[in-house]
Amino acid sequence: MHKLMLTAGAAIIAAGTLVTTEAKADTFEKFGDVEGWNVFIDKEKMSCLIEKSDDVGNVVQMGLTTDRAVAYVGVFTNQKTDVKKGDKEAVAILLDDQLYVGEATGMRGNITKGYTGGYVLSDDPQFVDDVAQKYTMTVFPEKEYAFVVDLAGTKKAIEMARKCNSGL
Repeated sequence: MHKLMLTAGAAIIAAGTLVTTEAKADTFEKFGDVEGWNVFIDKEKMSCLIEKSDDVGNVVQMGLTTDRAVAYVGVFTNQKTDVKKGDKEAVAILLDDQLYVGEATGMRGNITKGYTGGYVLSDDPQFVDDVAQKYTMTVFPEKEYAFVVDLAGTKKAIEMARKCNSGL
């Protein structure tokens, strides 16, 4: 079992603004897209992130903290939730047979209107490799029902984001 990194200082992350294809902020510039994922440059934080929406409006976003030392994965929905901004709760993430445990931080209000969700942080390179290599991620929040995130195309999207980041 792996532990996801959790530090208060790492909360200065690029997931502070949710970007969707419907509502792009001025600070975000599209870098490219690959296998259903969009890659954006966050011009304010000078970092790149990847994002994918599903057919029912759920959004997955991945990137690096401002200092690029820590990766984040955020999952957001426009469905009704009890998520509150800044709330922390235990979470387990299963990527095939690798289990990662840590803490998710809730987001509401400082992301695209109508969306809520949360993010986890990790400084474990194996976590990033597993996200890139696996096809599904099963998330077990402490208070809600488990859900599955489709990771198809993530490897190529992460490669594109790395290329994007290297050019900044």
